[in-house]
Amino acid sequence: AEPYRVKTTSTHLRTFFRFAFQTGLIKANLALTIPSIAQRYGARLRRFLTPEQVAMLLAAVRSDTPRGRRNYAMVLLMARLGLRAPEVIAMCMDDIDWRASEIIVRGKGKRHDRLPMPEEVGRALADYIRRDRTTTFREVFVTERAPHRPFQDSQLLNTILIEAFAKTGLKPPAPYVGSHVLRHSLATQLVRRGASLDEIANLLRHRSRASTLI
Repeated sequence: AEPYRVKTTSTHLRTFFRFAFQTGLIKANLALTIPSIAQRYGARLRRFLTPEQVAMLLAAVRSDTPRGRRNYAMVLLMARLGLRAPEVIAMCMDDIDWRASEIIVRGKGKRHDRLPMPEEVGRALADYIRRDRTTTFREVFVTERAPHRPFQDSQLLNTILIEAFAKTGLKPPAPYVGSHVLRHSLATQLVRRGASLDEIANLLRHRSRASTLI
């Protein structure tokens, strides 16, 4: 059995025996006899996409249409900078510092972080904004149809990724397809390139080291 499933089973058994002992169903605490299943750090790096697979998804999203340019820019932000879907949707025009090549990310808990903007991401954003974005709203990404409003939630990005997986024939590495798939893939590739946990934490804007370890 896979380590994750074995660990889940042992956890359930300990919970059951602990309950049985506390309620008097059994006289001995058998939970203490269930061994803990060690899960190696490397074994947890399974739910990710290879750089080639990420490239396939990006190619599936990209097209020479207003929708394709917009969707490509959004997915690229997640793939290259590890942005969460809500952070992409919340991005405003004032959050892009073209001269400094930086992006302000409106993260959790009203936290704002500045991230360097890779040339590839800058080109995708400029292409979409210059050619397709027509709106009075300050949000960068808006609907295709007038009055070109900002998106109410980030479910759109999950749908885009699901459609891209279906188009490429790739199997999602996790049951739930969302921005975390690309965040985890980015972090995994950084680990393989020798990046430190602190460097990864800074890019993904983790407050807790435990989040980076996961």
